Amino acid sequence: MRNGNEISFEIVKRIGIIERRPSGWNKEVNLVSWNGGPAKYDIREWSDDHEHMSRGITLTEQELARVMNHVLEKTPEMRRIMENEKYKMQKDIER
Repeated sequence: MRNGNEISFEIVKRIGIIERRPSGWNKEVNLVSWNGGPAKYDIREWSDDHEHMSRGITLTEQELARVMNHVLEKTPEMRRIMENEKYKMQKDIER
């Protein structure tokens, strides 16, 4: 629920950890519903218990697709980096 300036959220789906921090906080991408609204893609740092968060960015599906298209269009080397990261993620899953 929402009281005054209090913000409510629900992590609808955990998509993945972008980077693990030594502090125990992780930079993550998730689908999050803020104040009961439709879930959006959300990138920010979260505490291990997901009770606390940093500032971040939320994007609709269309906005995220536009960002990805801009990055891939303007920086061709990003495709190679993405394939390399995909390979690393697959190796981590196999372990």
